[in-house]
Amino acid sequence: MERPSYLQKYMFDWEIFDVVVAGKSALDTKNFLGPMSTIDQVNQFLKGYGLDPNDHVAKSELFGNFQEAMQFIRRYFLREGNPDGLDIKVPNSLLMISDISQLFLMATDDNILKKEDKLWAEAVLKVMHTIMHADKDLRSNYFNIVQTQIFDRFYKYVFRSDDNKLFIGVKGTDDIVPLVDFETKSKKTRESIIIKLLHKAENVAEELFDRVGVRFITHSRFDTLRLIRFLLEKNIVIPHNNKPSRAVNTMIDMVKFKEAHQGILKMALRNNLSEDRFLAAMERAAVEAQLEPHESERNKHSSKSYQSIQFTCRQLIEYKNPFLQEFNYLRKFAKTQNPEENELARKVMNMDISLVARDIRFFYPYEIQVVDQDAFKENSQGDASHLEYKRQQVKSAMRRVFKALIEYKQITL
Repeated sequence: MERPSYLQKYMFDWEIFDVVVAGKSALDTKNFLGPMSTIDQVNQFLKGYGLDPNDHVAKSELFGNFQEAMQFIRRYFLREGNPDGLDIKVPNSLLMISDISQLFLMATDDNILKKEDKLWAEAVLKVMHTIMHADKDLRSNYFNIVQTQIFDRFYKYVFRSDDNKLFIGVKGTDDIVPLVDFETKSKKTRESIIIKLLHKAENVAEELFDRVGVRFITHSRFDTLRLIRFLLEKNIVIPHNNKPSRAVNTMIDMVKFKEAHQGILKMALRNNLSEDRFLAAMERAAVEAQLEPHESERNKHSSKSYQSIQFTCRQLIEYKNPFLQEFNYLRKFAKTQNPEENELARKVMNMDISLVARDIRFFYPYEIQVVDQDAFKENSQGDASHLEYKRQQVKSAMRRVFKALIEYKQITL
């Protein structure tokens, strides 16, 4: 029976619909790209993506992304660069590509004899797409300013005593919390960002919340809560700007501790407890309220034994455009040079700077992690170590990018 010609107008690509309306990631679709069989279709896709296929600079940049993606795959996902990588080689067809359009056509070729090439091309495009998002995050241009303004909030209160002990608090008062250490997170490397994006469902750079971060290590478990209390009281952390879905506590059962806290407060009132005995009781309650190890709902790569309290804050950053400041000085100088007679001064005075970015303000996320020294020691060993965490991240990203090829070649991992 011949199919009515009009039916084609009412066919849906349900997998792509799932990306748009059901929260599925494009990286997890069976076909990363829709059907393309001509250069014109590739160009139309690139235009929709935001790239001008007739712009030679943009095409060169895109080809550079392709080359970087190939190097990245070799280093992290293949055995030649990573002992845990796939024991396969990059096909010659990819090595022969000289124009980026060839890669797109390879990734959408339905010829069964070229199935492996198609799956390789899709894997490379997934990494390229991620590199593009890492590169085009506008906020990265302000990173140094962001770090300075966020860290300064904490440096203002972190100090060492005369005997070299570390504290956070108001120096010269008893409103202080002893610290084992205070750490600021250095800027993530480019490759760390790409790996993290490759295993995140969102797969966009704006969704990385831990590019900037601080870690407090306290001597006791109760002091972790005292520290958070101090951050709130001094408005270092504004809870209204926090991201609730990013709050994680794997250290203290707060329901259990709150009950114990009330009981100890009443006991202190009845028995006129000394501060030392009160703190000792609170510390016992905090330790006894330790949470049982469990799988992290937010981060599947974290060990079940990982203990911490961490939350994501957002700080309003103020950026003053240094060019605009310099230009204003130049314009003031030009006014003194008699613009009617001085052509250069006249041109400076007549320049339109309405499109020059002026002072801007924007919220930027950063992460705070609080642990006591026992939890920090445990986190630094065995399955909970950072090296193991990063290794699992890479393996997860590799499986995700190469899932179709792994299944096609029946590779055992």
